[in-house]
This record gives sequence, C-alpha cells and structure tokens, in this order.
Amino acid sequence: MTPRQIVQMSLAFAYPPRIPFGMGSAGFPSDFRGVHHDPAPNRVQQPWTQRDGYWDMIDMWGNTWRRLESITKGEVFKGVIQDSWDLLETYEFPILDKAELFERAAAEVKQYHTEGYYVLGGMSWTFDTARYMRRMEVFLRDCAEEPDRVSHLLNRIADVYERVIERYADIGVDGISTGEDWGTQDRLLVSPPMFRRLFKPVFARLCGVAKSRGLSIHFHSCGFVRDVIGDWIEVGIDSFKFDQPELHGIDWLAEHYGGKMHIWSPVDIQTTLQTRDHARIEAAAREYIEKLALPFGGGVIAGYYGSNEAIGLTPEYQETASRAFMKYGDPALWTGRPAGRTEQG
Repeated sequence: MTPRQIVQMSLAFAYPPRIPFGMGSAGFPSDFRGVHHDPAPNRVQQPWTQRDGYWDMIDMWGNTWRRLESITKGEVFKGVIQDSWDLLETYEFPILDKAELFERAAAEVKQYHTEGYYVLGGMSWTFDTARYMRRMEVFLRDCAEEPDRVSHLLNRIADVYERVIERYADIGVDGISTGEDWGTQDRLLVSPPMFRRLFKPVFARLCGVAKSRGLSIHFHSCGFVRDVIGDWIEVGIDSFKFDQPELHGIDWLAEHYGGKMHIWSPVDIQTTLQTRDHARIEAAAREYIEKLALPFGGGVIAGYYGSNEAIGLTPEYQETASRAFMKYGDPALWTGRPAGRTEQG
C-alpha cells in the first residue's frame, strides 16, 4: 500500500494499516509532499534583508515585514492598505491564476504521485491576508467598527484564492495545505459570533470550491480555537495542524469530534515536550492515537514541529515522540479495532 493510499484511507476513517506520517524532519518519514505555485508576475517581492539592527522584507501582497533575528517569522510592520480603506480602490491584487505559474508544480505533482505520495498544494488564507494588509491591531478594530468593509476585503481576497484552488485541482493535487493563527492561549482573537458572521462564509466558499474538486483541506492554527472547531469541520476542513492539541483536551476532542476530524500534530510543544520527560512524551503520542484514531478508524497524523530551536529544545525529545508515533501507529494496534467495525467503518 502506498503512502497516498494510507492517507486516503485514514481521511475516510477506513482503518488504514497504520496512521499517516506527516513528520518529514530529522530523518522521520512523511506520506505527504507539498508543491507551491510560482510568484505573482505583477508584484515585486523583497526577500529578507538585514538592516541596522533588524531584518525586513516585502511580501507578495505589498506588506512590509520586520523581525529582530532569523528564527521567528516576524510580523507586518506596515500593511499595504493600513493607512486608509480608500487605498483598496486602486490596489492591484496579485495575479495568481495564470496556468504558467503552476507548470513547475504540475511536474512535481506527477513525480510525487509516481513515487506514491499524497500531494498538497500550499497557499495562504483570507484572515491572515486581510490582517496583514490592514495590520493586525487596525484590522481587529475594523471587524467591530466596519464589518461591511471587512467582508468586502475578505471576498476580494477569496476571489484570488478561489482561482488558486481551481488551478491546484487542475494539476492534480490531492489536497490543500493552508492555515492561520486564530487563538491566544485561552480564547479566539474574535468572538465566536463575529467569526461566524464575518469569516465563516468565506471559509465555506473556499472549502466548497476545494470539495467540489475532490480536494481535502489541511488547516493549521495555533492557540485555543475550541469554539470554532465544529464550524471548521462543518465547512469541510479534514485535518487540523495543532501544535498544542492538549490545549483543547484530548478527551474533549475525542468526545466531540472523534471520527469527524484528524489532528496533524507533534506531541504538544508547550506542555508535554517541555517536560523533557521521555516516558511522558511517549505516553502522550500513544494517548493521541488510542483516543483520537483507534476507535474511529483514523484521526491522527503524526507531526513534527519544524524548529526545535524556536521552542528551546534539543531534537531528542521530538525524536522520542516520532518513534512513539511510529511504534503505536503500526498495524498491530489497528488489529484491535472494535468488534463489528469493518474496513468501511
């Protein structure tokens, strides 16, 4: 069975021979490969450039970013339409739907499928793009004071991303990989009613396009997002890249959404990995599988956090987690599925 088939079975909750692997770091395996389209031809980007005491860059949308060192992602220092909504009237949106921008990615998809991998097309999403264009603190105020303008901007951005999804489907990807951070450590960045009023319609629009083309959707979000997980599942998101799954509670996730979602996750980067307790780390990986995947025929994709340095750890702790995911996600575990369950669930 190929990696691609294992992922397909898991997403269908059809008891694959093991959990999917989405690690791909430090020598650990991944059943996935990613592709990206080429940059917009009508925009000039500036790569990260060192200045006097900081680094800056200009992204594809025209926003200026800054950071103080090379580990973190940085943050928008100047949004392209931050100064006035009037700037949106003459703003030139990136052109991302030209077929030639996807030719390189198309060749990669073909090669990865030949090798048996599940292929994801990488892209951004609407909330992040909008908040970068207006800058975070300005945009959150906009959501309360000028919701009609916010909705208009989100839909203009969605016009661009809808065509990106269509192009990715045209070249044969299996799914979309995207995401944006929606939570602090204890709440959403906006209220759940505001999310449902302003943002959920755009989520539904883009996810609807992907689903109509047979694509799965894999969505990263940091922070406490428990209040909208159900909304995200409703619009069609298949897996959630949670770096802190324990923030929501493994038992709570299993009780409310077991058999309805996958978590694509390392062992929790802010609690369990930070204990530096190898036995506890291994037990957590096993718990995720036994509670979120085993009873439902799927539900966990083994992940690996991309920067040990950023979380202040040496690689050995994630290596323990990765070995545990491979150990407890092997075929011997799946033979213990509940009596009466079939390969089709």
